[in-house]
Amino acid sequence: MILRRRDKRSREEDLQALTISIEEAINTGRINQMASELEEWEPYDLAVVYEEINEVYRPQFMNALEIETLTRMLSELSPMIEVSALYILGKEKAAQVLNRMDNDDLADLLGEIPEEMREYLLSIMEVTERETVRELMNFGPETAGGIMTNRYVWFYAKYTVREAVEKVKHFADLTNDIQDLYVLNEEKELIGLTTYRDLVLAQATDLIEDLMGENVVKVPADMDQEEVAHLFEQYDLVSMPVEDVNGKLIGVVTFDDVLDVLRAEANEDINKLSATDKTIDYNTHPLTAAKRRLPWLIMLLFLGLLSGSIISIFEGTLSKVVALTFFMPMIAGMTGNTGTQSLAVVIRGLGPQTKMNRKTIFRLLRRELLVGIMIGVICGVSVALVAGFWQASFALGAVIGFSLLLTIIIGTMAGTVIPIILYKLKIDPAVASGPLITTLNDLFSLSVYFGTATIFISYLT
Repeated sequence: MILRRRDKRSREEDLQALTISIEEAINTGRINQMASELEEWEPYDLAVVYEEINEVYRPQFMNALEIETLTRMLSELSPMIEVSALYILGKEKAAQVLNRMDNDDLADLLGEIPEEMREYLLSIMEVTERETVRELMNFGPETAGGIMTNRYVWFYAKYTVREAVEKVKHFADLTNDIQDLYVLNEEKELIGLTTYRDLVLAQATDLIEDLMGENVVKVPADMDQEEVAHLFEQYDLVSMPVEDVNGKLIGVVTFDDVLDVLRAEANEDINKLSATDKTIDYNTHPLTAAKRRLPWLIMLLFLGLLSGSIISIFEGTLSKVVALTFFMPMIAGMTGNTGTQSLAVVIRGLGPQTKMNRKTIFRLLRRELLVGIMIGVICGVSVALVAGFWQASFALGAVIGFSLLLTIIIGTMAGTVIPIILYKLKIDPAVASGPLITTLNDLFSLSVYFGTATIFISYLT
């Protein structure tokens, strides 16, 4: 029997116990008796168990699940593991699963696997479902059309509540979203929206046209997925209708798809901020990971060599005041840190929804300049006092403190200006990565630091 959660064990421990119970049940021929208990677990939990159990047990485990549960479980697996599971199921059962999968999820899956596998899976599906998935695959993967599903419930305006409820019951198994219900005219154009709550509270003889709201937030199929996600945030939506160029309703973007978009976009920006434009995770092959990281690092390596040339230019200053070398890492590090902070603030604010006009840019630059001055003054005075007492030279402390003030201001402004320029040039500002900003700021900071020291060298020797 599957162990129930009656104690204070963690979810991970529960899943480990479940995995052991399933393997024991398969070995003793009792797996089918556990079917009803397996249905009580979340699809994600079952997917975790599927990956944990011995591969030889996977066919029996999947055969013990109802088709609906099996379909939802497979959707939680990574693409290649999911495809492998479909092959294990065999042609007939795999076809049942594919026909029940959300078409948008299936289109995403098929877009990530080799063409031979894709065509095989499409060939075993029902004709209607197959053509629908092919149509979804024609949309850009990062557009509203690319993330929408065509499984939604709609009515004509002249439907009564009784007729509408019957239709919801009939199609409830084919869609996960019955919260928002769409009202169409004879041309299949969206004219209104109602909710299941409205139906429950209305009289059976009421007409849908009297319940629906006509001011519906909708998007074209080619809208960027980031803009769609922003509209969900603005209007607190559960789903959003998608129209074609003729104004006909062709699909719906649901909230779970938007969560995937937000996660993917965040990962993309993080990858770029870390100077790689492709995802690298625990499963990435070492050679692949190295190839993805190397291009940016080679560029940064040669930029870093310029730092050495700057130091060589000021070799005379360094030879006269060796103590200047003690503070080089601090000056360069603080400049890079403030630049990276500003970069993060700017990139977080940029997006399809941002109106980056002259007024906005001026306000942002002014704000960051003031921030840089305040941080620079506080840090500059602090390090000036420390350096002055440490080296018994307040002139040296003043030079270091003033240099730090200037470099922090420069670093802050660089982290602000560079992504804005890239944004205006239609280049993803996230490519102004943390390592790039840090390297450029090293060049700026060392130039300012040694330049200032050279100007005031007579006071330091």
